[in-house]
Amino acid sequence: MPTNTNRTTILETIKQVPQKIVSYISGAVVRIFSPRDDNYPETGVQPFEGEPSHKRN
Repeated sequence: MPTNTNRTTILETIKQVPQKIVSYISGAVVRIFSPRDDNYPETGVQPFEGEPSHKRN
């Protein structure tokens, strides 16, 4: 009887691995092509207010 349980477990694993791979890849594709979800403020162009470095390399 343990052989039947082993076979069932192996078949279930073989069935689940491709499903997990497809799920992983499709999740990445959805994240890449979904609308932006960052909440950065719209600041526009900011003027440089520091002093330039006079040090040359």
